[in-house]
Amino acid sequence: MMAKQIKHEFFFPHPPAVVWDYLTKPGLMAQWLMPNDFEPVVGHQFRFTAGPVPQLEFDGIVYCTVLEIVPLKKLVYSWKCGPGGGVIKVDSLVTWQLYSKENGTQLVLDHNGLKEADFAMYSAMNDGWLKNVQKITALINS
Repeated sequence: MMAKQIKHEFFFPHPPAVVWDYLTKPGLMAQWLMPNDFEPVVGHQFRFTAGPVPQLEFDGIVYCTVLEIVPLKKLVYSWKCGPGGGVIKVDSLVTWQLYSKENGTQLVLDHNGLKEADFAMYSAMNDGWLKNVQKITALINS
């Protein structure tokens, strides 16, 4: 079974430090993604919480562990979720990379390890990432 990958690139006409805050400050992350107890510390276990989506076998909790941090450049965390009761259907990896450009920041999202079998979940996450990251632009500009 091949693993699927979600990969998107975004451009923000802002310096990396501004974009980084939206990836690493729990209050800002909650505004565009989900409520969470994130801390930018390698090894920190945290959760994103949302409403359950039974048709996707998602109980509303994403279990994550911070795996790598290179301030203003790279953030990696695990992303695990499932229908509840300790069952994990999605065991994947989210990698954010920031590249400083003359006129702003190139942000690359790489969400790896999504099994082909989870097509509905894959589609939902692919759309979700696109819509949610686009919210950062509105938040930065508000």
